[in-house]
Amino acid sequence: MTELQQAVSEYHPDKSVRQSRFSMRPFTGLIWFVLVLAVLTVVYWLLIASDRYVSEASVIIRKTDSITAPSFDLSMVIAGAAGTNRADQLLLREYLLSVDMLKKLDAELHLRAHYSNENSDLLSRMWLQDMEWFHRHYLSRVTIEYDDYAGVLRIESQAYDPETAQGISNLLVREGERYMNQISHELAETQVNFLITQVDVAQLRFQQAKQVLLAYQNKNGLFSPQATAESLNTLIAKLEEQRAQLKTQLASLPKTLDHNHPNLMLIKQSLSAVNQQIATEKAKLANPTGKTLNITMEAFQRLEMEVTFTKELYKAALTALEKGRIDATRMLDKVSVLQTPTFPEYSMEPRRIYNTVVTLLFGLMLAGILKLLEGIILDHVD
Repeated sequence: MTELQQAVSEYHPDKSVRQSRFSMRPFTGLIWFVLVLAVLTVVYWLLIASDRYVSEASVIIRKTDSITAPSFDLSMVIAGAAGTNRADQLLLREYLLSVDMLKKLDAELHLRAHYSNENSDLLSRMWLQDMEWFHRHYLSRVTIEYDDYAGVLRIESQAYDPETAQGISNLLVREGERYMNQISHELAETQVNFLITQVDVAQLRFQQAKQVLLAYQNKNGLFSPQATAESLNTLIAKLEEQRAQLKTQLASLPKTLDHNHPNLMLIKQSLSAVNQQIATEKAKLANPTGKTLNITMEAFQRLEMEVTFTKELYKAALTALEKGRIDATRMLDKVSVLQTPTFPEYSMEPRRIYNTVVTLLFGLMLAGILKLLEGIILDHVD
């Protein structure tokens, strides 16, 4: 009986071996699950996935200013995109991928209904109708990339028919050009309006300074205190010349003449009158006890300088305004279309052969990893 029990035990594994083999069944099931899933995925890529047509377009943004030399930018040297405006290109990209742009596309092309069309396959169609999900689906179907080397925006639009794909690209290009022109015009208009405001302020200051000067002239009854002072100086110089002549005549008279001699009295009276006139005229020019012409002239010169200064400011503001208008006209952004939106004749998405090969390779690799793990575990159990 002992030999018989030993022989039976050779044909019937013990309990631990049966349990280890039973524990390997999940690996076998998982391997088959991976392989079946890979086959189903391949069937989906080859037979079920809906065709998606791709329309492509390329645009570039340049300044309309061709006179000013381009400024040096390190990014131009690195990327090789001299003469392009990278910031404007990226700004345009953000707008074309925005919710506002999506609303315009939906209003004109009924994009929401197109992406959720029941004729498309279940996996690629858009299921939820809310704007957040719609925008995510839009970002998965529209690609806008900035080429740093060429300085070009490349637009790719996917749709379930070629007409809609081309329509999306056309609207993106058209709205992008309108948006950039609108921003440029708003910026130019803001600059010009600011300069117009400065011109108005400078003109008002100039007019006010002139009015103050005119009021001062009318109050003092002088058109030009400086001219009046010059005329007084001329008059005083003539009086002093006359006084010198009278003194010469007085000195030339004989010393023997009586003090009451008519000629002597006449010369002395003339000399006294000239001296009094000189003192009066000098008092008009400068007198520490009253408001004289020199004080009037100082105030007049100060007001005149204010008028001259405000006049120069007004002229500078007018010059800046004209220059600003010219710069605003020639510094606008121009969206140039390098590649018009194409009309797709063949569905480029999904890439069926590529996706099939990748799916099979990934499935086989995952199944191989699971089979390797199963072998390692069996080796340790034995």
